[in-house]
Amino acid sequence: MNKPNTYVGINNDLNGGMTTIGKIIRDAWVFELIPETETCEGWNLAGVDALLQRLNSEWDKYGCLVSHLPEPLRERHDRIHGAAMIRARESGWCGEHETEDEK
Repeated sequence: MNKPNTYVGINNDLNGGMTTIGKIIRDAWVFELIPETETCEGWNLAGVDALLQRLNSEWDKYGCLVSHLPEPLRERHDRIHGAAMIRARESGWCGEHETEDEK
């Protein structure tokens, strides 16, 4: 089976968008690198990688910690990621596979 050449979009992604690319997109929304209406559907991996590079530069300003974000960014982060977790759980995601190696 061939891998797709383009991203399916956060709304069509596995586990309700709880994937690496989904996190990149949500964080890009937090930092307003892309509008919250942008799902990145149809983007090629080079486009996602370019977004990740921009995103890493933003996170570096805050030591890569949510707790170091200024209040408006922290509130946006909580809203965006909180809503994503609710949607993902409704689609069957439980998050256990992300912590399996911590046992």
